[in-house]
Amino acid sequence: MNEPAIDLTTISAVVFDTDGVVTDTARGHAAAWKHVFDAFLRGRSAAAFDIRADYLQHVDGRPRLDGVRTFLASRGIDLPEGGPDDEPGAPTVHGLGLAKDRVFMAQVDKYGVAAFPATVALLYELRRRGARVAGVSASLHARRLVTSAGVAHLFDLLVDGNDAALMRLPGKPDPALFLEAVRRLALPAARAAVVEAALPGIEAGRKGGFGLVIAVDKDGAAAELREHGADLVVTDLGELAVRGRVLPLTS
Repeated sequence: MNEPAIDLTTISAVVFDTDGVVTDTARGHAAAWKHVFDAFLRGRSAAAFDIRADYLQHVDGRPRLDGVRTFLASRGIDLPEGGPDDEPGAPTVHGLGLAKDRVFMAQVDKYGVAAFPATVALLYELRRRGARVAGVSASLHARRLVTSAGVAHLFDLLVDGNDAALMRLPGKPDPALFLEAVRRLALPAARAAVVEAALPGIEAGRKGGFGLVIAVDKDGAAAELREHGADLVVTDLGELAVRGRVLPLTS
């Protein structure tokens, strides 16, 4: 079987989803969602939040408010939208989203954020070989998280939830965030790779026409990741080789 690799003679840039691919935050996100949803569901005739299945199917890779809507829909619950001034934990979409944000950021303040060593090594290798590197995240706190993890300097740019709100970009599986990253890099999507761990992100990479879609399989879902559009599936980015180098543009 051929070694999975990024060929920099055909790919000039790599766009990373930061949550769960660069920063080790997925478990913290899932725990925060469970805390909030279980408190909301207590006393209601609906199943509690499954920290693995519900997180992967309904929340992972989506903007925070979309995650609230999608999970509640799975339980047949429809809440008013509310607004950004709602009290965290209020029975509205915004209220639950704000509660999740508060719980998650309290964890970050207490424990900090770590970057995956294999991802850091890959970022250094890509830059050494002349590739451009971008980060994408639906999180409003993405810049703070990558800075806390000590890897902000390894990215040429970051497109995050603040950009999405300002530009009114739809969330994954729409490819808008990824496409905005390559637009800022002044490259066509076909010359860029996407590295993702969430199914909506894999689908977004395929819909966006990216030249290579790489999935990091953290949950034994390789077949499903391929069905959603992954060209390569690895369990750790340390398995991924980098070949060639990006040649500088000549006039």
